[in-house]
Amino acid sequence: QVQLVESGGGLVQAGGSLRLSCAASGSIVRIDTMGWYRQAPGKQRELVAGITSGGATNYADSVKGRFTVSRDNARYTVYLQMNSLQPEDTAVYYCNQRVKTSPFRPPADYWGQGTQVTVSS
Repeated sequence: QVQLVESGGGLVQAGGSLRLSCAASGSIVRIDTMGWYRQAPGKQRELVAGITSGGATNYADSVKGRFTVSRDNARYTVYLQMNSLQPEDTAVYYCNQRVKTSPFRPPADYWGQGTQVTVSS
């Protein structure tokens, strides 16, 4: 099995920065895509940023130029650097990693437990 552990959330004033981390552990053959999603109260979960095994990235329009996703393949860890945070960024942030745990099974999606990010105005 695979476990994802997130860290780095918290309370910050508008204009501030936070860095989220998500480390995978367990029976890992390979990790394909990694990414971050968020869910605000009363809203659906949405993709914030993703990064492929080759390093290609994609971002939601609302965070382009402010957030940066990166990964450390040796540590099975994905990061989200969030700058110029705004109150509308307030949400629970979830990491996602697509992990291959066996040569005989296709990769599967695993999720972190979620970390609260609150931006005050």
